[in-house]
Amino acid sequence: MLLAELELFHSRPHAPTRRLALGATVLPTTPTPGFGGILLGGVVATFASQVDPDLLDDLHHLLQQVEAGHRIAQPRLRHRLQQDRVGLTAYRHRLVGRGEDLCFEMDQRGNPMPHVLGAIYAAGRLDPSQRGAVFSAVRRGLRWRGDVGPRLVAHLGDSRSGVSWTTLGGVDPTRWALDTLGLPSGAMGRGVVQQRFRELLRAAHPDHGASVEGAAQRISELTEARRILLDR
Repeated sequence: MLLAELELFHSRPHAPTRRLALGATVLPTTPTPGFGGILLGGVVATFASQVDPDLLDDLHHLLQQVEAGHRIAQPRLRHRLQQDRVGLTAYRHRLVGRGEDLCFEMDQRGNPMPHVLGAIYAAGRLDPSQRGAVFSAVRRGLRWRGDVGPRLVAHLGDSRSGVSWTTLGGVDPTRWALDTLGLPSGAMGRGVVQQRFRELLRAAHPDHGASVEGAAQRISELTEARRILLDR
């Protein structure tokens, strides 16, 4: 089951000019960092260790500028970001759900740098309200040194117990939000959502007798579920 996808276009490895363009993206970001953030962090983790170490300082600087929404003069890090895709080769990276697991399907062809740059530029095009969490996942990917597998997924999601596509909300964030609040499908009225949120929040809060262990996570999930349903 496809959960997120990043399409990139860039020059062949031995082309005299180094060009990069973004293609179609499927990058859901709720609940944050979402499947999109996990995928972008995974792309960076896959290729960053192959990047010339002399370029890493500039790469970190670029990441900060893109996250802040600055205009990036081109070319940057020896590659020019452009709209035109003529003469460029297509590459696709995907995050898919297999049972309870999240799995990366990475296109390993080509030079590593444009894959990393493409993920950073794609993160910069996300809504500013979601950008911070996604860039946190990208930074975790930049620090990663290990296999591209389940441990990386947990690392990118900042989860101690691991992450699966169902615990991140499955294909539909609305379904995840309804399940989190224990509401049936179609129960989308603001009053219904608010009342259920308040009931569960009270039940989860240590001040009302709930266990302190896990309370912060539960309250965070309830708050995110309410936001998803009320923002629709």
